[in-house]
Amino acid sequence: VQLQASGGGSVQAGGSLRLSCAASGRTISSYTMGWFRQAPGKEREVVAAISWSGGSTYYADSVKGRFTISRDNAKNTVYLQMNSLKPEDTAIYYCAADSRLMTIATMYHYWGQGTQVTVSS
Repeated sequence: VQLQASGGGSVQAGGSLRLSCAASGRTISSYTMGWFRQAPGKEREVVAAISWSGGSTYYADSVKGRFTISRDNAKNTVYLQMNSLKPEDTAIYYCAADSRLMTIATMYHYWGQGTQVTVSS
């Protein structure tokens, strides 16, 4: 599976961005999918994750109520809608596929290349 993340950019605090993660090579319809982020000098952390059916989701406390993860299995794509962005959301955002545990980065088998999100105050 190849994952291509896109949609990052620079926005002011309070703004919105929508990240997309397009998969190719095989269908991701049976995979748990996750979004992670890594800020300079910090460890990679889980942001949100979604089960294969979309029936179960996870959000980090820091993004609850502001971010929404969704998936379109017909398009082989996962999305992360980010609203009310804060400067502390600045990071490289990565999508990942295929894990038995939503929140554990090392359990994911496939990773995209990352997309930069920069939020200015």
